[in-house]
Amino acid sequence: MPSSGDAAGRRPHVVLIPSAGMGHLVPFGRLAVARSSGHGCDVSLVTVLPTVSTAESKHLDALFDAFPAVRRLDFELAPFDASEFPSAAPFFLRFEAMRRSAPLLGPLLTGAGASALATDIALTSVVIPVAKEQGLPCHILFTASAAMLSLCAYFPTYLDANAGDGGGVGDVDIPGVYRIPKASIPQALHDPNHLFTRQFVANGRSLTSAAGILVNTFDALEPEAVAALQQGKVASGFPPVFAVGPLLPASNQAKDPQANYMEWLDAQPARSVVYVSFGSRKAISGEQLRELAAGLETSGHRFLWVVKSTVVDRDDAAELGELLGEGFLERVEKRGLVTKAWVDQEEVLKHESVALFVSHCGWNSVTEAAASGVPVLALPRFGDQRVNSGVVARAGLGVWADTWSWEGEAGVIGAEEISEKVKAAMADEAMRRKAASVAKAAATAVAGGGSSHRCLVEFARLCQGGTCRTN
Repeated sequence: MPSSGDAAGRRPHVVLIPSAGMGHLVPFGRLAVARSSGHGCDVSLVTVLPTVSTAESKHLDALFDAFPAVRRLDFELAPFDASEFPSAAPFFLRFEAMRRSAPLLGPLLTGAGASALATDIALTSVVIPVAKEQGLPCHILFTASAAMLSLCAYFPTYLDANAGDGGGVGDVDIPGVYRIPKASIPQALHDPNHLFTRQFVANGRSLTSAAGILVNTFDALEPEAVAALQQGKVASGFPPVFAVGPLLPASNQAKDPQANYMEWLDAQPARSVVYVSFGSRKAISGEQLRELAAGLETSGHRFLWVVKSTVVDRDDAAELGELLGEGFLERVEKRGLVTKAWVDQEEVLKHESVALFVSHCGWNSVTEAAASGVPVLALPRFGDQRVNSGVVARAGLGVWADTWSWEGEAGVIGAEEISEKVKAAMADEAMRRKAASVAKAAATAVAGGGSSHRCLVEFARLCQGGTCRTN
C-alpha cells in the first residue's frame, strides 16, 4: 500500500476501532484527530452502538461536530445475552459483546475502503483475525501505561511458567521492566475464571500478531518499560512499539449548562485548590465517600470534587447531601465545590488555581496531570490503577500510600489519613517542582522532533507502506 494511495489514486484510510468506557474512548478520539491532521490519510472512528454511558455519547457527538475530517462509522452490536455472566460489570460485558460481534466488522471495513486498522487492546484477539481476512494490517492502541502493556504482554508467559503450582498469581517480575507486586495486580486477574482474565490473556497472547502497538505514554515518564518493550525484552517476536503520548485533547466535552466550576475556580487564589475526581467508570462505596468528605473538610484546603456514585452514569440519581453526610455541603460551602456534572478535566488541570489532583490514577488522568504539571495524590480503586500509581511515584509526579486499601480489600481509608496526606502534598514544594519538570518533558515529547512526535510520524509511515523505525 504505497503512501500516495492505491492504484486508483485513493488516499490511505485508517479505521480506528475503540472499545467501551471513556478511558478507552478518549485516546482513540485524540489519535483520530492527530492522524487526520496533516498525515496524508483519511481516518474513520467506529462508533459502537448503543454506548454504555451518556458520557460516551456526548463525547462522540462533540468530537464529530468539532472535527468533521474524522469520519463516523456506526457499528450495531449483535444481540448478546448478558445473563451468561450474572456478576460481571457493565464494561466487561460490553467488551464481551463487542468481541462476539467482531466477525461482523468485515462488511463495514470493506464498505469503508479501509487500508489499515487500529483497535483497542480489549478487542485484539478477535479483530486481528478479521483484519487478516481482509488483508489489512492491524495495529493496537494501548490506552493504559507502558508498565501495564508490559504486564499484558508477559502475563501469559508468567501463567504458563507457573501452571499447576497451585499458588495463584504472585509478584510478577517483568523482564527488562520491574517487579509488579501481587497487591498491584488487577483484582480480576487473581481469578482464572473471571471474564476479564480470559479476555486479558487471549489479548496478551495475540499482541505478537499485531503490525504495531501504540501506547499513550512518553519516554521520560516510563523509561524502563518503554525501552524494554521497544527492545523486545518483555516478549519475543514483539511488534514495533510507538510511545506517542501524551495524546493531546481532541475536543471539548459538551458543557453541562448547570456546571459552574470554571467560574468558581476563577475566584480562587493561585495554587490553592485540591481537585478530586475518580474517573467516569467506577463508583466509590458510600462509606469511603463519607470518609473522603470528612478528610477534605478537615484538611482546611479549598477543593473541587467531582462525585460519582454509580458504575454507569445513566443510573446516577442519588443526591449529594445523602451521599456525603448530613450538613457537609453547608459546612464547606465557602471553600468547596462539589458536583456530579461532567467536567472538562484538561481545562480544570490547566487552571492556575489547581495545586493537587487526588486521583484514582486511571491512565487518562495520569497523562493529563503529567501534561499539566499538577502533582498527584494517588488513591487507586481497581484494575490497573495500582500499577499506574506506581508509575506516578517512580516518575516523581506524585505520591502514593501503597498500604491504602482498594476495592475487594477489608477496611476503608480513614478521614484522618486522607487529611494528613492532602496537607503534606499541598506543602511539598519539591514535588511541585518535579511535576512541573514532568510537564516540560511531556511538552518536549509531543513537539516537533520530540520522541512521541517522531513515533507518531513513523506510525503514519507504517500505515502508508513506509519504513518503520521505533527509535
